[in-house]
Amino acid sequence: CAAGTLGILIPPSIMMVVYGGLTGMKETSVGNLFAGSIFPGLLLASLYFLYILVRCTINPQLGPPISKEEASKWSALQKFVLTMKSLIPPMALILAVMGTILAGVATPTEAAALGALGALILAMFNRKLNWTVLKESAFATMKTTSMVMMLFIGGKFFSTVFLSMGGGDVVADVLVGSGLNRWLVLLIMMGIVFLMGMFIDWAAILLVTVPIFMPIAMELDFNPLWFSILLCVNLQTSFLTPPFGYALFYFKGVAPEGYTMGHIYRGIIPFVLLQILGLVILAVIPGLVTWLPSVFFGS
Repeated sequence: CAAGTLGILIPPSIMMVVYGGLTGMKETSVGNLFAGSIFPGLLLASLYFLYILVRCTINPQLGPPISKEEASKWSALQKFVLTMKSLIPPMALILAVMGTILAGVATPTEAAALGALGALILAMFNRKLNWTVLKESAFATMKTTSMVMMLFIGGKFFSTVFLSMGGGDVVADVLVGSGLNRWLVLLIMMGIVFLMGMFIDWAAILLVTVPIFMPIAMELDFNPLWFSILLCVNLQTSFLTPPFGYALFYFKGVAPEGYTMGHIYRGIIPFVLLQILGLVILAVIPGLVTWLPSVFFGS
């Protein structure tokens, strides 16, 4: 479940595309967000890996190895070929999408078209390309696009009315004018996002919080790209935190018989804590976010 949540952080990420469209700022362009989220994604993956390694070293039964009988069915060459066949095509597709964006050759929209073309080619080589696949893909794309656009409409209605009534100024005055340390204000904003993630979808949270929190972050002289990545990393927890973590219900749908939601809720607690730890590390070491975008796109 925790590894699955990295899908909305590690590029190409729909969340970054939505976020970049919301702010309209050069500093938080989709290209900068993609570049800035790579190291945070790898950091979280490394934290998961180290935690699992330590737990399974202490208690090997938590992650039992493949039996010798199963392992002996394949030669080393067969394992290598099978791994490469599974690994290279999707990696090539990701590099085609990400590489063109980071190199400045294509916009995110053009890179998405390139990714769709690459997916069609892979489906064709795997002999999975047929009319049914094309139809279902187009229908799924239409449903996802419609969902995101409806969220945009609802979120825009809310933020426009809220801000026009002076709600944003009230929140800013309370947080900025309270005399609190700016890091404490940041902690309050991150805490609000974390709590909202327990009950609301990430897209709705972005549409409600970004128009309110981004001006506050700018007023407090926080780097807008760094703040944006912190917000997006925080939003990963919305997939794991009860009672409405989507990943938990997805997992329950495929879990073996005998596993209850109680088992799953207890199981994800360490990974939510690791996500919070990753968030703290990124807050303390902002270069993990800002260095790569500066290499690709300048300061």
